[in-house]
Amino acid sequence: MAKSEAKAAPNKPNRAPITNQAPINRVPGVDLDQLELIELLDKKVQWLSAWTIHHANHVRPSRDGLKVGGHQASSASLAQVMAALYFSVLKPEDRIAVKPHASPVFHAIQYLFGNQSRDQLELFRGLGGAQSYPSRSKDKDDVDFSTGSVGLGVAITAFASIAQDYLQSKGWLADEKVGRMIALMGDAELDEGNIYEALIEGVKHELRNTWWIIDYNRQSLDSVTSDRMFTRYDDIFRTAGWKVEILKYGKLQQAAFEKPGGQHLREWIDNAPNSLYSALTYKGGAAFRERILEDIGSQPKVKDLLASYDDEALLEVMTNLGGHDLELLLETFHNVDDDQPRCFIAYTVKGRGLPFQGHKDNHAGLMNPTQMEELRKRMGIEPGQEWEPFAGMESRAEELGKFLETVPFVNKRNRRHDAPRYAVPDDFPCPAGDVQATQVAFGKIMHDLAKGDSELAARIVTTSPDVTVSTNLGGWVNQRGIFNRRPVSDVFKDENVISPQRWVMTPNGQHVELGIAENNLFLVLGALGMTGSLFGERLLPVGTLYDPFICRGLDALNYACYQDARFMMVATPAGITLAPEGGAHQSINTPVIGMAQDKLVTFEPAYVDELSAIMRWGFDYMQQDDGGSVYLRLSTRAIPQINRDRDDWADDVLAGAYWQVEPSDDAEVAIVYSGVLAPEALRALAVLRDDVPGAGLLAVPSADLCHAGWSKSLRHRQTHGGREVSHIERLLSKLAPGSALVTVTDGSPLSLSWLGSVRGHRVVPLGVEHFGQSGDILDLYRVYRLDDEAILDACATALLKY
Repeated sequence: MAKSEAKAAPNKPNRAPITNQAPINRVPGVDLDQLELIELLDKKVQWLSAWTIHHANHVRPSRDGLKVGGHQASSASLAQVMAALYFSVLKPEDRIAVKPHASPVFHAIQYLFGNQSRDQLELFRGLGGAQSYPSRSKDKDDVDFSTGSVGLGVAITAFASIAQDYLQSKGWLADEKVGRMIALMGDAELDEGNIYEALIEGVKHELRNTWWIIDYNRQSLDSVTSDRMFTRYDDIFRTAGWKVEILKYGKLQQAAFEKPGGQHLREWIDNAPNSLYSALTYKGGAAFRERILEDIGSQPKVKDLLASYDDEALLEVMTNLGGHDLELLLETFHNVDDDQPRCFIAYTVKGRGLPFQGHKDNHAGLMNPTQMEELRKRMGIEPGQEWEPFAGMESRAEELGKFLETVPFVNKRNRRHDAPRYAVPDDFPCPAGDVQATQVAFGKIMHDLAKGDSELAARIVTTSPDVTVSTNLGGWVNQRGIFNRRPVSDVFKDENVISPQRWVMTPNGQHVELGIAENNLFLVLGALGMTGSLFGERLLPVGTLYDPFICRGLDALNYACYQDARFMMVATPAGITLAPEGGAHQSINTPVIGMAQDKLVTFEPAYVDELSAIMRWGFDYMQQDDGGSVYLRLSTRAIPQINRDRDDWADDVLAGAYWQVEPSDDAEVAIVYSGVLAPEALRALAVLRDDVPGAGLLAVPSADLCHAGWSKSLRHRQTHGGREVSHIERLLSKLAPGSALVTVTDGSPLSLSWLGSVRGHRVVPLGVEHFGQSGDILDLYRVYRLDDEAILDACATALLKY
């Protein structure tokens, strides 16, 4: 395989006895008997993962006729690596992100540990069964990090390590509780750019205790990967300060290389293109023999070397790669004795031991019933015993069961923690002022919290992708400092250069500064937002970014929410109200993104007292068992604040909407707005009421909560009968059935136009549907139809009886 490439052998159940191999004397705590037991468990894991997929596709009745899938080939390529880790190497404190396509291997291992049920495996990829890809929130076994969107599971381990360092630096995590953050990845995942963004950020934060293990089978979904890439990956990781360990040749190959002619065989392997090696692996030992003799048969002793193996044994040697040699894997992993980040490049065969091993089309391949039956017989499993944990190895069942009870990884069964909750102060800050912007007020609230000594403030950790100052977090950082494992002084301060920012870096700092990569922001929010469950110590992360650039990290945001990470995302400035910056910095669709994203509650407050109430609620919501994360869409535009005429206004704000001006019983129209367009809505209402005295003004600080409440009430009626009335239905019931709504928002009109469906009101929606441009607010509001005149024109249209 070109430059450094090889492919691995089929899983041979009758391999040479372990006692005939070289002594395993370089692995701390692992003797020959234990190695043999791990090999037996590896064999069982390979069977269970293949059988689970087969059962889902060929045994379980199919009601819709769709292929279930399950990646038998991708599972086979990583089985030995996972067996070595889970049955010997991992401690309970270690956390692992499993390659998505190796999910069946993970579930099989959990089944042997007793953390997964047979029912779950029988329902693999079915409703209520083991998930297609490991999921913290959907699976019932011991998943540390969800995976599925490739590359993200890899990158989050780096940020989980930084989160672990953060806790340790505060004295909240004892040294003996520090674990390794491990990612198992397919080599095709290395095409994902977010991996390299995380790699760069890791350099800045002196990343440690992180292992990335590459399943280097050199096959992607569509093809065999480029021969040129191996040395590049090696260079990239070494340049980033990682130690790279290459597991290319298994012990059988190494022994062959020591024989006469072996050096020529090794050179042939190193120079063979990936595609050729894969094809020969699929064709078998005879094909290897023919091609090697054709290429180097004239070299001294090569013919004799090949003649010493029959075809089956030659295939075993040619595919005995480092990623499939348990002894080599255990030696390598157990002999790591420092916290330097490591990249292990483990050469493997995709589909190892299966009929389609090495075939370039095997990614979605499935064994047919005849092939599965042959594998069952080779494994020594009787019909009807396919799910039995130790079928085919009954004579060792008791020994294997006792061994599993002593595996270090399961010495502590419960690896999910319940973390304490921290009360939100009753005197939560609410900045005063007649004219204010929500973005500035957010900064003042954070600054006031930073000056206090509440437990809540101690648990807040902020982060931002190089926009800390421009998103008004500077005051917080001045008070609480930047987190760094080693103290770093503020050179500008030391040199008496005047600056309002006093950014001292210390282990006590409470701000994680990031480079300008939104993917990293959402990954670090995900990692910090899971520390309660992962490490038993709750953090309350607050991340700020520019609102339009949510889209740049949207996959990572979705990923963080899917893991049920808890954080507060503050996005500002929002909409075309950021007028001079132009369309590249103005957001249109983010309100709809916020509404559509599960496990994320979205708010767009107009007034500072609303923002204060929402943040107070949000810090509590982030800690609730049935809670989630919070998205605040804020603005740099300062607007006049209002006086409240009732005490319970905050309850309605936290339900999503309230009547700022109540309509009369016979009102024909109401204006509905979100966020910073409050002044335009108020002015338009004042003019409108000259002609329509009963017109109302509905403020919607959270279209998300309103829509969620309405949807919930509809579902309740459909499933339980009766009439559960949602908050938004109660509010809109004040309008006559034939009246109309004019909705206006600095974003997609979709976020409010659905309100007409609640009680059948006609809607004339205003909003932004095209990319913005530079200008001032007056011009842009006029061009994009958000100003007072546009609102009044829309009201005139709404009043027409059509």
